[in-house]
Amino acid sequence: MIMTKFATFALALGMTASSALAGGYVAPVVEVEPVVVDEQPASSNAGLVVPALLLLGVIAAVASDDDDDDDDDGTDGT
Repeated sequence: MIMTKFATFALALGMTASSALAGGYVAPVVEVEPVVVDEQPASSNAGLVVPALLLLGVIAAVASDDDDDDDDDGTDGT
């Protein structure tokens, strides 16, 4: 009786194992979607360039301002 249960179990296991391997190995196919990169064109920020140039112009004008009343002609002024 134990032998018939064992034979039945072995037969059932053998049937499921052989059907699981039917057809052989098939390599898995992985579909890769292309990566889309949203690139913005390189541009300079003109909104900062113009005020920076104006600021440099004002600084240059203040630095070169010569409103001194001193006469540097080499005399004491007396």
